[in-house]
Amino acid sequence: MYAIVQTGGKQYKVATDDVLTVEKIEGEAGAKIELPVLFLNDGKKIITDPAKLEKAKVTAEILKQFKGEKQLVYKFKKRKRYHKLKGHRQNLTQVKITKVQATSRTAKKTTTAEEPAAPAAE
Repeated sequence: MYAIVQTGGKQYKVATDDVLTVEKIEGEAGAKIELPVLFLNDGKKIITDPAKLEKAKVTAEILKQFKGEKQLVYKFKKRKRYHKLKGHRQNLTQVKITKVQATSRTAKKTTTAEEPAAPAAE
């Protein structure tokens, strides 16, 4: 079973026990979070209906918060003696997918037959 989840403006294909590096999610290491589900495949059925996906859950655990590698941004204009160098390190979060839960099935409603009204006393 796998699901497509969205976090940080990006979409990821996840399954149970996957470890992902995503953009920063607030929380301490060891905290449990739920990710919004966009698509669910359980091997037999594919679920894309938003009404059914509201009941589906993908639970993840934050493993660590860290900064990514430095990305260099170099601007240059030839023959103008212009160049500029900047660096950027993105804040990232490493998460482990603990559970991909399909649509929860609601218990069948048991209807109790209404008891006939007692005859009114005259």
